[in-house]
Amino acid sequence: MNIDIEKLSLSELTSLLAAAEKRRQLISSRRPIALVRRKAIALAAQCGYTIEELYGDRPPVESVGKKRTSRRKPSKVAAKYRDPDNKRNTWSGRGRMPVWLAQKTKHGRSVADFLIPGLAKPTARKSSSIGKKTVFKQS
Repeated sequence: MNIDIEKLSLSELTSLLAAAEKRRQLISSRRPIALVRRKAIALAAQCGYTIEELYGDRPPVESVGKKRTSRRKPSKVAAKYRDPDNKRNTWSGRGRMPVWLAQKTKHGRSVADFLIPGLAKPTARKSSSIGKKTVFKQS
């Protein structure tokens, strides 16, 4: 944090000095961290625990509530679309359309124009059957 004290007014300097003095008193009144650590270890041992059991990385033995599930890492997918101007710009067809492709389709080109030949078919549009009639009554 760099404060240019040359640009501060008298009231700003006074408030800065008051805040610094308050912070200095707080820090000087605190107990040393080594002493607090020893007391915490002693208190945990007195109750039959170790600090690693209380604050370690592993989950507690008896967990209350719902369990955490690990998120799957998304699998790698081969690219379907490639930018002819910059070969490094590719898209698999999953997720949001990348900016480079959105800009080119905005100017009248089709997404199918950027398909990698021999590797890809166009990405199917999602169509939900929810709310659509599938059976028609004939009267």
